[in-house]
Amino acid sequence: MKKSSLKGYLIIAIILIVFSVVAFLPPFSKTAVFFVAYCFGLISILSQIYFFKTSFSGEGAKSKFYGFPIARLGVIYLVVQLILSLLEMVFAAFIPLWVVLIVDIVVTGAAAIGCIAVDTMREEIVRQDNVLKKDVSAMRELQSLAAVLQSQCDNDEMKEDIKKISEELRFSDPVSSEKSAILEKRLLVQLGEIQNAMLAGDAETVKEMSEKALANLTERNRICKLSK
Repeated sequence: MKKSSLKGYLIIAIILIVFSVVAFLPPFSKTAVFFVAYCFGLISILSQIYFFKTSFSGEGAKSKFYGFPIARLGVIYLVVQLILSLLEMVFAAFIPLWVVLIVDIVVTGAAAIGCIAVDTMREEIVRQDNVLKKDVSAMRELQSLAAVLQSQCDNDEMKEDIKKISEELRFSDPVSSEKSAILEKRLLVQLGEIQNAMLAGDAETVKEMSEKALANLTERNRICKLSK
């Protein structure tokens, strides 16, 4: 990441040097329009540091991936503003100052608003991803535990009861809710009790707890369906 940052800063420095040479080497009219155009071009170049840092400032690969539109917006703003600045410098003797100010301020403002909007959208997408990941973790844990119990069970009768729970969990709604959380915690406890009974060879208790677990799971799925 440090190497990428250094390369990014190097590119920005090169663009700044090239832009300054193109601006001051030709015999452009050094009017107020020229210097305003140069300043806004300079702002568009230096702002790439902010766009770059904002694009890749998030935690995790997903956040950085969602930051690419911000970087793309920064590049578009840079290209548009540099073209405008060069045109304004070429025709500096003929363009009114107020026209240049309005055009450059609008372009810069649009880029700033776009950056804020895209960054806000990125944060919301990452937040929703994290919420979804958290919402499915409870069911993933239950499914994993049921699968382990089924694989560890040697008794055909007990294994059949555990298999019913495993199958029901596999086809259940994977997304939890506040209302289903209590039942999911209860299911986790019941699976623990089934495991203890299975290890003790108590088929009757396994069957009884399996029926209770299936009943809780049915109620949990009903709640999930009603909450949608």
